[in-house]
Amino acid sequence: MAKRGGFPGGLPGNMNNLMKQAQKMQKQMEEKTKELEEKTWEATAGGGAVTVCVSGKKELVSVKLKEEVVDPDDIEMLEDLIMAATNEALRKMEDESGQMMNSIAGGLGNLGGGFPF
Repeated sequence: MAKRGGFPGGLPGNMNNLMKQAQKMQKQMEEKTKELEEKTWEATAGGGAVTVCVSGKKELVSVKLKEEVVDPDDIEMLEDLIMAATNEALRKMEDESGQMMNSIAGGLGNLGGGFPF
């Protein structure tokens, strides 16, 4: 018969360690999130004709256009270049953000849970 108030094999001790590691990971993720929110990423399109800058809060911070790209007869091209540069800057931000969070969450395998996901 198992003892009351515990699990055979010392699981409560492992759970305590698991909770400490989870709290540490949560704090690290909060710090990295703040760090990412303060950072900006820049991307260009059209050979540098359009440059955009986005923040870690997924906000467009700036758009810079070279004079030669502003053609009143071809607004669609300018729109496409702005969209392409913005999407590339957001991809860069997402990639770095994902790598940063994976470096923290990568420790999940060491928590002792043996999670299959």
